[in-house]
Amino acid sequence: MRSWPVQDAKARFSEFLEACIEEGPQMVTKRGAEAAVLVPVEEWRRLQAAARPSLKELLLSDEARADLELPTRGGARRRQVDPAE
Repeated sequence: MRSWPVQDAKARFSEFLEACIEEGPQMVTKRGAEAAVLVPVEEWRRLQAAARPSLKELLLSDEARADLELPTRGGARRRQVDPAE
């Protein structure tokens, strides 16, 4: 993945966009730190389709919620309490 300083990405946006379309995701850095990634729309759609729904989306959906994975219960250890205290 190619890295672009934010000022270069802004100044040469057409080149930046073409690199994304032809080469794939392009990293944008701000003051040397990774700040954002420009990805082709096909990859974005693939990532969105593969993403799990948010809690808000789950709670507001009309679909059954029985398929959710629930953690096993009863694995917690309890501390011993001395009745003399």
